[in-house]
Amino acid sequence: MGYETDFLGGELPMPVPLPLDAAQPDAEPDTVLLDYVHFSVRLDQRRRLARVTGVNLDGAQLVERERSGDRWRLDPRIPADWQTGPAVYADNPLDRGHLVRRRDPVWGDPAVAARAESDTFHYPNAAPQAAGFNQSKELWLGLEDHVLAFGETERLRLSVFTAPVLALDDPPYRGIRLPRRFFKVVAWLRGERLAAAGFVLDQSALIASLVAREAGALPELGGFRTFQAPIAEIAELARLAMPQLVAADRMPRAVAASGWRELSGPEELLL
Repeated sequence: MGYETDFLGGELPMPVPLPLDAAQPDAEPDTVLLDYVHFSVRLDQRRRLARVTGVNLDGAQLVERERSGDRWRLDPRIPADWQTGPAVYADNPLDRGHLVRRRDPVWGDPAVAARAESDTFHYPNAAPQAAGFNQSKELWLGLEDHVLAFGETERLRLSVFTAPVLALDDPPYRGIRLPRRFFKVVAWLRGERLAAAGFVLDQSALIASLVAREAGALPELGGFRTFQAPIAEIAELARLAMPQLVAADRMPRAVAASGWRELSGPEELLL
């Protein structure tokens, strides 16, 4: 059960949440760790969304399972009001966006793989994503497919960390605050050395349009953008401590120094 810190050979802990408000560095983050088959979710009880998720992906043992329909459910181990449940997603263009991708933990013994897939449909593993953002082959889904194919083709073990970026000024919506950005950090071994790459996906314009529509205003049409970004900047943005991943970043220093690198497709990722 849960994310294994030694899955890649050496110790690689999940990123550690820091206080969301940098002006209050001594505040203790109010989170709970939820272990599932091959992955874990660190849930922020106040924001009702994950601060970080971590999944172990074994590219040599992946099991193909057809999606049999969404079976989202609350996690009975924690109170319902800690979780962003079905009411937030009703009658709007928001998707229940998997954080740990449905296919990533589905490996190993068939019975274990089936349970892992089922576990990804717990609400703590979801976050609100504008429908076009989540379903776009060029963005979130395209990035996830590329990471999965990378591990499967190379028969690699990967550890993948994904979550919404929980900012203090995210817009309120139906009792939560809608995240405007998401991050993903992928780690693997190159020989005996840890390597990692970080990405930020931005749905700010779509979220602004949704909030405007809910308020009865005329929304502006907007898009979304995808970036490969220095892991050090992702750590600061998401208020997470991940020093080993920062040190293992594969993004060339010359590219990192010039800022975030906008992507138009998964084939442009620097892995």
